[in-house]
Amino acid sequence: MSTEAPTIPLTWLYVPGDRPEVVTKALASGADVVLVDLEDAVAPDRKEYARAATADLLSEPPPVPVHVRVNALSTPPAAADLATLAPLPGLSGLRLPKVTSPAEVVRVAEGCAPAGGGAIPLYALLETALGVEQAYAVATSHPALKGIALGEADLRADLGVRSDTALDWPRSRVVLAARAASLPPPAQSIHPDTRDLDGLARSCDHGRALGFLGRAAIHPRQLPVIERAYLPTREEVESAREILEAAAKEPGAQALPNGCFIDPAVVASAHRTLSLAHRTL
Repeated sequence: MSTEAPTIPLTWLYVPGDRPEVVTKALASGADVVLVDLEDAVAPDRKEYARAATADLLSEPPPVPVHVRVNALSTPPAAADLATLAPLPGLSGLRLPKVTSPAEVVRVAEGCAPAGGGAIPLYALLETALGVEQAYAVATSHPALKGIALGEADLRADLGVRSDTALDWPRSRVVLAARAASLPPPAQSIHPDTRDLDGLARSCDHGRALGFLGRAAIHPRQLPVIERAYLPTREEVESAREILEAAAKEPGAQALPNGCFIDPAVVASAHRTLSLAHRTL
């Protein structure tokens, strides 16, 4: 099995599993992780072909990490997806759609355990009101679970909401659950308008303020916008360096000459800023 990305992932590019030529382009797009979709992006009569094409891709490690979003666990194709793809050396992670209970994650984790030991990294997508209500239980369901995220299109439909702000509470719920479970900050859900780059940038700024880290995309043109939004600015990097230099000289709480008060929490935030600036774990 291939390893996770060597850098902190900020861009996750979805591509349909039944279009191998598009998947090949995605691997060279600059995305940190490529998400091959076997679920919503693939018509029912193309599911088997998409699975076979993805298995062929993952027969050896690809140039960048590849995760696969399998079909909903309650549907017949999901079992075939898991049985076919889980043993392959090129698979970096499985994304489980429409998760509503920790038992679903446990079942996949135990059913897909590699014969040689270890675990396949799993990522749960919470796409219903019930899934969001179960966020922390899902996030702590199994050691193989490495992340949670919202599926906002399905959640909008489930809640019957139209305004974007109506999703801020579920977004914060998922961010809090991930942190409480010691998981990485979730990546934002997709921005569906691939040509609205200004709107994407504003949405990313809002997501960053809520505690998200990075974002899923559905077109390569969205990738640089997401990366710019989530990488720290030059001013943020300089401020973080000043904080860490001051903390190294004088441990404990203190006020900098510019009036900024620093304590262990501020220092931890500065470390995170610099780690993002260097994109290393």
